[in-house]
Amino acid sequence: MKNRQLKWAAGALALVAGAALALAGEPTLKVGDPAPKLQNGKWIQGEPVTAFKPGKAYLVEFWATWCPPCRASIPHLNEIHDKYKDKGLVVIGQDCFERDEALVAPFVKKMADKMTYRVALDDKTSKERGQMAETWMAAAGRNGIPSAFLVDKKGIVAWIGHPMELKDSIIEDVLAGKFDVKKAADDSANKEKNEAQLRAVWEAISLAMQNKDWDAASAKLPEAEKLVPEEQREDINMVRLDIALGKKEYATAYQLASKVSEANKDNPVVQNQIAWRILTDDSIEQRDLKLAETLANRANDITKGNDAGVLDTLARSLFMQGKKERAIELENQALKLAESDQQETLQNTLDSYKKGVLPKAQ
Repeated sequence: MKNRQLKWAAGALALVAGAALALAGEPTLKVGDPAPKLQNGKWIQGEPVTAFKPGKAYLVEFWATWCPPCRASIPHLNEIHDKYKDKGLVVIGQDCFERDEALVAPFVKKMADKMTYRVALDDKTSKERGQMAETWMAAAGRNGIPSAFLVDKKGIVAWIGHPMELKDSIIEDVLAGKFDVKKAADDSANKEKNEAQLRAVWEAISLAMQNKDWDAASAKLPEAEKLVPEEQREDINMVRLDIALGKKEYATAYQLASKVSEANKDNPVVQNQIAWRILTDDSIEQRDLKLAETLANRANDITKGNDAGVLDTLARSLFMQGKKERAIELENQALKLAESDQQETLQNTLDSYKKGVLPKAQ
């Protein structure tokens, strides 16, 4: 389940640290370098791409079916595909780190018109992790998905990062041949240097939080705030929220939860994650069920009622407020939308609701 897989302590830091926590080691593939060759496995959807053609730009996005942030990025990728497919951009969904490749084709088929760009498996004939995982992800020092690489019309890597952070202006400059790759490479090198410092700060914060030394974690936050990009500074409230909950300062915590929600109005993962924690974290002694319902409703609105994990969260928020029939109705909807690996858990939850029993969160 989406909300089961989003573990809060790691998730809060990952959402804030973003690319900084996705980097692993000194990269050998950087912005400004020639793109490695494509070494895909089976193509699940779309015309296979065997090589980068001059005059075409390519967006290669690494993802997996089990990855909630990857699923959240798919609509954005599809919008990019629809907007630029006739202007020279080829979008490739490169499956990576997949636990069961047999799930990929059914997943893509079920997504239907929500995922219309090309999709390929990795080539694992000689590399256990996959050729693309090695020559792209590992070479770029990235171990977090989703990760995307924008390749310009000359076959040069123009941009690397989380696909949700890729701006239309960058794509349009690349397509128009106006993108300054040298400046982008210099900016990327400076960013990597900054992120190395940021990783050290996040590690200290993470260790303090694991040890429940909330004051030490709080003391490090101003240092992190100076290092994160300006557009991400608001997200540090995710960590402040975690600390406030740890200290059982519930009034402060729920004010922060509302603030984070408002700052992430288009992000169903954040909305759902906070709601789920409010509803299920055993350490929370005072639950704001109305706030959890509000956040779950926001996530449901964003996903247009088509996400089983979000519906499951919303149903739980209602059941806990005594709205049993509506909770059962929503849990039924979630079950109909669920992937095969979600169905048993959702069925058990539905059965519990029918008995009037709140099931233990999984």
